[in-house]
Amino acid sequence: MKNVIDFVIISGYWPPAGGFGLNANLLETNLINSGVVLGLPVYSGKGVCAGRISLSNLLNNRKQTILSTIRDAEERYEEATDKLKQARTRLQQAKIKADEIRINGLSRMEGEKQDLVDSADGNSKRLEDSKNATIRFEEQRAIEQVRQQVSRLALERALEVLNIRLNSELQSRMIDYHIDLLVRAAENTTD
Repeated sequence: MKNVIDFVIISGYWPPAGGFGLNANLLETNLINSGVVLGLPVYSGKGVCAGRISLSNLLNNRKQTILSTIRDAEERYEEATDKLKQARTRLQQAKIKADEIRINGLSRMEGEKQDLVDSADGNSKRLEDSKNATIRFEEQRAIEQVRQQVSRLALERALEVLNIRLNSELQSRMIDYHIDLLVRAAENTTD
């Protein structure tokens, strides 16, 4: 402590033309020095008080700015939450609509598939019926052709046999036999 006092005393000793200085020893100071020493903090204190007022105003302004920013953020958060809820609702509606479309599409596809199967079955049945009718027709035609050929061949053979075996006496007996048959038939119808 003695070193500090010595420093102040030594540095406080100035020659009279040495300039302005500050004497911290209250016993050696005069009234002007005391006024300067006491006035300086008072003068600086006014600025500090004024600074406190403006600092208080700055802090209040900053507080209001922060509060308004927080309110704006909360409002935006609420709006975003509402929009999110609306978007989720629209998404659910879109999912429901997509499911309905998918179900309708599947049912329509199944219906068309069944229609195609029924149509193909009908066409197959008609083709089968047509095939069977054609087969029956061809069988009947083949049978008729065979019958005609058999009849023709039988007649040809009968004629050949008749020509070979038939003589005039046999011809007259046959004619007489058939005439008797006709006469009997005519008599039966008149009775």
